[in-house]
Amino acid sequence: MKEIRDKARQLMKGYCRVCPVCDGRACAGEVPGMGGLGTGNAFRNNLSALAAVRLNMRLVHGVSAPDTRTTLLGLDLDMPVLAAPIGGVSFNMGGGVSEEDYIDAIVRGCNERGLVGCTGDGVPPFIHESGFAAITAAGGRGIPFVKPWDGDELDQKLDKALATGCKVLGMDVDAAGLITLRKMGRPVAPKTAEELAAIVTKVHGAGARFILKGIMCADDALRAAEVGVDAIVVSNHGGRVLDHTPGTAEVLPAIADAVKGRLAVLVDGGVRDGVDVFKMLALGADAVMIGRPFSIAAVGGLAEGVASYVDTLKAQLVQAMILTGSADVAGISRAALYGKV
Repeated sequence: MKEIRDKARQLMKGYCRVCPVCDGRACAGEVPGMGGLGTGNAFRNNLSALAAVRLNMRLVHGVSAPDTRTTLLGLDLDMPVLAAPIGGVSFNMGGGVSEEDYIDAIVRGCNERGLVGCTGDGVPPFIHESGFAAITAAGGRGIPFVKPWDGDELDQKLDKALATGCKVLGMDVDAAGLITLRKMGRPVAPKTAEELAAIVTKVHGAGARFILKGIMCADDALRAAEVGVDAIVVSNHGGRVLDHTPGTAEVLPAIADAVKGRLAVLVDGGVRDGVDVFKMLALGADAVMIGRPFSIAAVGGLAEGVASYVDTLKAQLVQAMILTGSADVAGISRAALYGKV
């Protein structure tokens, strides 16, 4: 991973410093780029909220080979991790690799390790076109995300996404605040419950399931459940759309408690290693999305870089499970967290 990160640092110069600790301090306000909006406070809150979570170490047990496997929305996963939807290599990451090579690395590298990669959307069109092509080439094993566009554009994007053969499709409604799209004259907007219900009906009618990304309060999670959304992602878009939001680890427990059993709960934001994955699962998530570290791995090592990062993540998650006495993913609960029960 050191060689992969060193290569990424060269290729992403001026856009991402590939810091030893990816906490948003060096890149605050760099949007476009890889930083957080404004002061970068929301980005940093994701990290500090996770860092504040502590684990109960337990070693009087018989867990030595924990099972990391899970099933999410009909997808079998070697561990409850997905690569988050990120696109725009040229204006966010420096263009050291092409959009096509980048997203192919995400999708293919994840699939090689039994995970699933998500693809992004945006402007110019080659962002979503590259993603759709990568999922199609993978036989539909990938999750395309579309932005909350209006009218015909949304319908066309949904149709193209479904044509990839995917079994799950997502919308990052948190993209409603993206500066990059506004600068390009293509702002997107929030969705009403009625609009979301129509999208869910369309996706379900095509035989796929629907994920809504960008939930940061229990009220929105409940509305998502009411209109038939299959899964939500607790996310503040990596701190890139609204400054001074809480970290996702802060709001996750209340959201999970409100809708657990009605839909799947995913989360992203500040997750860097397998111990962070464990913490998010213990706080109530069914699975975890990871963004920037996957991007660095893909730029620095393409599919092999992604696979290497996944291997590292799994080793860290397994270690955390052993040292907390967690035999399988379903057994990870708040009992593993110090002071949280």
